[in-house]
Amino acid sequence: MTTTTSASNSFGFPASTTPASDKIATGVSTSENKDMFTKLLVAQIRNQDPLAPSDPSQFVNQLSQLSQTEALQQLAQTTSASASVLQSLQVLAMGAQVGSEVSIQTSRVRLGDDKISGNVQLTGANSATKLILTGVDGQQHHISLPPHGAGALPFTIDPAALGLAPGNYSISAEASDGTKPAVEVTGRLDSVRMSAAGGILLQVAGIGEVDPSSVTGFNGKASALASLEH
Repeated sequence: MTTTTSASNSFGFPASTTPASDKIATGVSTSENKDMFTKLLVAQIRNQDPLAPSDPSQFVNQLSQLSQTEALQQLAQTTSASASVLQSLQVLAMGAQVGSEVSIQTSRVRLGDDKISGNVQLTGANSATKLILTGVDGQQHHISLPPHGAGALPFTIDPAALGLAPGNYSISAEASDGTKPAVEVTGRLDSVRMSAAGGILLQVAGIGEVDPSSVTGFNGKASALASLEH
């Protein structure tokens, strides 16, 4: 008796065809994958050797693998869509704050003609704290701050009074207890944009571009703050 067989891979698929999982990876729709898999399964059953038929459990395993792959694909699509929606909401929320004063935890500042204010977040009472500004030339400039208890120690940097040239500086703080507390700088949120990598970047006056995770507070519009002070 003569039987007709075709070359097949370890799963019993014809060697010249592409498995369903590969098609999914290349972007073929779920319905197309189902149709293709059904045709391959029928072809496999028709072309099996009658004297050595395939184990039925293989067909069940193949169907199970297809269902699992489809479920993973749908989960990935749902997750991607949810992330996109969340990011759009973040951009809208941040965009509504443009023009507001924000507090940024930072290790760098951009000095110009205007004064810059902020806070040193002390973890305990200190008899003396100093700000350290380091220019691109490596020169350090120390600013002494008064004794203060634990919490936010305010400061103001006046570039003109301190003789600091415009430019970028790194900023840090050292407390008398030997700790290096975090430095927060207050600046105007000028713009919100999407980066090439798909993240969100904030343009803050006196600092430059920062990640939203570095924002420690939204302080309101500058005009509103001024009216409240008066």
